Amino acid sequence: MNKTDVETIGSSTDNILVGVAALVALAGVIGFSFFSDFALLARTGILIGGLVAGGAIAWFTVPGRRFLAFAQDAWEETRKVTWPTREETVKTTGVVFLFVALMAVFLFAVDHAIEYGLYDLLLGWKR
Repeated sequence: MNKTDVETIGSSTDNILVGVAALVALAGVIGFSFFSDFALLARTGILIGGLVAGGAIAWFTVPGRRFLAFAQDAWEETRKVTWPTREETVKTTGVVFLFVALMAVFLFAVDHAIEYGLYDLLLGWKR
């Protein structure tokens, strides 16, 4: 049997820092909900502050730097995507709507054909 290596967080310091970063970010999210009497701007500041502080703490860990590198690579990959033009999007949407309408008519016809064959012809239940 072929055994694969599982990559884990290496040091206990990294484990503690990742845990603290998660708790700080969670505190920002909970603070946003808990202080509902505060102004929205203050609550948003608490939320963003908690997330930024948690991210800053996580950045000092090996997994945090690895995640940041992954996020940068993902951002660069999205910039390489060739997005459709507005005209292509409208045409494709039109084709999808047309197909859905045709399938609805087809399934309606099949349903009524089966209903006619089963109830009227086979069972003799005339309406």
